[in-house]
Amino acid sequence: MGLAMAGSAYAIDVKIGVLNDRSGTYADLSGEGSVIAAQMAVEDFGAADRGINVEIISADHQNKPDVASTIARQWYDEEGVDAIFDVPTSSAALAVNEITREKNKIFIDSGAASSDLTGAQCSPNTVHWTYDTWALANGTGAAMVETGADKWFFLTADYAFGHALEADTSAVVEETGGEVLGSVRHPFPGQDFSSYLLQAQSSGAEVIGLANAGGDTVNAIKQAAEFGITQSGQSLAALLMFITDVHALGLDAAQGLVLTESFYWDLNEGTRQWSERFAERNGGDMPTMVHAGVYAGVLHYLKAIEETGTIDAGPVMEAMKAMPTSDPLFGEGEIRADGRKVHDMYLFRVKSPDASEGAWDYYDLVYTIPAENAFRPIEEGGCELVE
Repeated sequence: MGLAMAGSAYAIDVKIGVLNDRSGTYADLSGEGSVIAAQMAVEDFGAADRGINVEIISADHQNKPDVASTIARQWYDEEGVDAIFDVPTSSAALAVNEITREKNKIFIDSGAASSDLTGAQCSPNTVHWTYDTWALANGTGAAMVETGADKWFFLTADYAFGHALEADTSAVVEETGGEVLGSVRHPFPGQDFSSYLLQAQSSGAEVIGLANAGGDTVNAIKQAAEFGITQSGQSLAALLMFITDVHALGLDAAQGLVLTESFYWDLNEGTRQWSERFAERNGGDMPTMVHAGVYAGVLHYLKAIEETGTIDAGPVMEAMKAMPTSDPLFGEGEIRADGRKVHDMYLFRVKSPDASEGAWDYYDLVYTIPAENAFRPIEEGGCELVE
């Protein structure tokens, strides 16, 4: 937006767009919760008191890259949006990534997973904040193989995210001595997974890797239980699972699942305090790591605006990468030259019903993956921004 007179001093006007799924399979893990998280970041930063006037708008991209592209162009060209946040669904995120570069704005992604955002399709205008397919594969995939479950079959969402997650996890499985017996791709979003699960069941694999997310993962796990897949000795690896998915499944169905996340509401005192405030505004539901990423990303973005005194993408992005990141949800971290935000990741196991002490008490921490090991080495991504 730009500079506006505020009394005798200049104020900076900033317009933020939260673009995500507000009605479909990813609405619970993203949706309105991401708007709440952005609003909380503005309030906690004290933007108005610092001379930064922030307006937040939101829209539903329906998990469609063409819809996401249309909205992003309209926001940048006609509505004066300075930065877009969230954008789950990798195909939509990759589309917004290109438009943001073309328009020289800023894109801070929390919801999408494709590691191409900081690899082959990296952009000087994009930060990938919360997690990616490489981190998920090296968390859950490596952990499963190390337990001896080394024969895999993938059930994969048939779009950019699913393909990337299957590819990254397959690489980890094979590098750690495992074997990939096959895969099958399902439409996104999917409803009936029975034929795909029967193929996985008959493959002889020890692990069925679910390279999908949100409602697709929930439905696949429910239908796998109906087929007695885990009872017959095969394991399910939820390669991208959110606490909202566990909540939807219930602990009876989800117990024992191993998953990788970058945030859990009950991880420490800082995450607990923030999450309880979030839940009060979100109908009692605790935040996902996507919501946490939106909050932390908006907070860091506003810090960079205050540091530079401008909303121009170049100086703001330069400041964001130069300044260490620090917030109560992810702790200390940094943004690399390729746009990858680096922080610890965590391997969790879902509790049994009798081990849970109350609502949303769902995870046991198995181990912490330190930041330096959690994400793909910068020299291996093929990003043009890396010297």
